[in-house]
Amino acid sequence: MIRIRRRPVGPATARAVRPAGPVAHAGPSGEPARDRFVRGDRYRARREWQRYEGTPQRDLFRALRERFLVRHRRPAARALDLGSGPGRFTPALGDGPSVRRIAVDLGEGMLRELPDRWPHTAPALPPPDRVRADALRPPFAAGAFEVVAALGNLVGFAEGDSDQLLERLAELVAPGGTVLLEVAPGPGERSRYLHRLPPSSVARLFRSPPGIVTARVEREGFREEPPRRAEPGGFQRTGAATLANWLERSGFRVTETLAVAPALGPDADRIAATARDPKAWDHLLGVEERIGRSPDRWNAAAAVLLAAVRPVPSADRSPMSGPRSEG
Repeated sequence: MIRIRRRPVGPATARAVRPAGPVAHAGPSGEPARDRFVRGDRYRARREWQRYEGTPQRDLFRALRERFLVRHRRPAARALDLGSGPGRFTPALGDGPSVRRIAVDLGEGMLRELPDRWPHTAPALPPPDRVRADALRPPFAAGAFEVVAALGNLVGFAEGDSDQLLERLAELVAPGGTVLLEVAPGPGERSRYLHRLPPSSVARLFRSPPGIVTARVEREGFREEPPRRAEPGGFQRTGAATLANWLERSGFRVTETLAVAPALGPDADRIAATARDPKAWDHLLGVEERIGRSPDRWNAAAAVLLAAVRPVPSADRSPMSGPRSEG
């Protein structure tokens, strides 16, 4: 079983938690997103894991997120993954095997799936503590973590409680620490230029230097995808600029904002053709990142990643302290 510790715990005492009894099942479709996550079983956890593997398109979405997390790695004693699901991206938080990683999720099934996945994704790292808790009320002390992540559009699924969630996230980040967030501002975009080329031609094109491809893509612009059918429970869309402004008002310094795969993200056929050529695939990743850093791509993006650092107060800095540069 996984027990829940109800009182707040400090950074040195956080432990895996277990529910005191079985998880109560929520109602049918149309229920709030939070209730769907509470009743998530292992079948749902496996489906969540498969969102990022099995096709070149899913590989692209996963690789861009992993590269983003690697760019914002830093030495840390403790790293928190809020809304971790089965722990897909938990290993990338913090830097090295000495980091104490803690995975927090509402769904018991998600947390039970994590140990089965961990040996295959992070065999050199100790498994994280698993905490079943509400991200709005995580049982940890303020400033307890050098890295706090809320990926998978956790902010959007909080809906009307998104401000409360962000405030709690901000409180948990230690001075000099990093917060990593994902939001879903819009339905997504695709490149007009790449979409009018046959898949084989797109694959050959991506063997060219990324700067050449980027210029051609940006010259012809982008087409917004039609809105998708609403998911049961839905979620609140949050603009990247709005979130960045909130972070800066809260004392953070935003270090990177990245729309995920704005050029080929919705185009599975052309991604698949490009994935067959390692050189073209590597260039595709670089092009998507170049384009994704443009503020013009953030408003309609299906997913945007943000990294921000809480500066160390000047009174607390020694000559060797202060924020590290974000490679």
